[in-house]
Amino acid sequence: MSSLPAPRATLDHLVVMAPSLDSGVAWAAATLGVTPGPGGEHPLMGTHNRLLRLRTGSGEPGAAYLEIIAINPAASPLPAATARRWFDMDDPKLRARVSQQGPQLVHWVARVPDLATALQVWQALGIDRGEARAASRPTPTGLLQWQISLRPDGQRLWDGCLPTLIEWGPQHPTDTLADRGLALQALTLRHPRAAPLQAACHAIGLHGVGITEGPARLCARLDTPHGPRTLHS
Repeated sequence: MSSLPAPRATLDHLVVMAPSLDSGVAWAAATLGVTPGPGGEHPLMGTHNRLLRLRTGSGEPGAAYLEIIAINPAASPLPAATARRWFDMDDPKLRARVSQQGPQLVHWVARVPDLATALQVWQALGIDRGEARAASRPTPTGLLQWQISLRPDGQRLWDGCLPTLIEWGPQHPTDTLADRGLALQALTLRHPRAAPLQAACHAIGLHGVGITEGPARLCARLDTPHGPRTLHS
């Protein structure tokens, strides 16, 4: 069997789930010292978001961002083809935790140039990250389009430490996001299955993320207008 070319993945964005979008915006202002820029609605998933640009010190092409996301109470019921929302947002335990503790880091997304190839690479490792689904949302500068890896059960996998994969169309959200002084200093992952997690990341060309063994946890260290801040799951 011929080996597949390894795609070069990079960090695309951090996912902060909030009980409501208003509470997420208030959390960002109080915790990070910034008000998120505009986001939009996701009809495919019944969610909506606000975004914050992140500087990274990796020197990699493209910019990253922090997404504050919540279930949209005004959204229509999910389409029949969509069993569960992305990022485990329908999981009762996660929803209860976010409701009780407030907005928190729950997941991360890696950007790949070829989603189909990246998913095949993971399939060869026995990882079912789901299928590529097309999604979009309107913006003042045009339609933002992407493909994203989704499972029917909506699971993040490996307690949120294994990233969801995304392939963007011509536009990226950071193209129109102002720099508000947020910088990502480090993203670290801790998981009981650290070795296969690291192998999965390296298989898609994703480096620069610290991975250690232990109880599952995501941790992002940020420089903010309010000083250093650490977000964790």
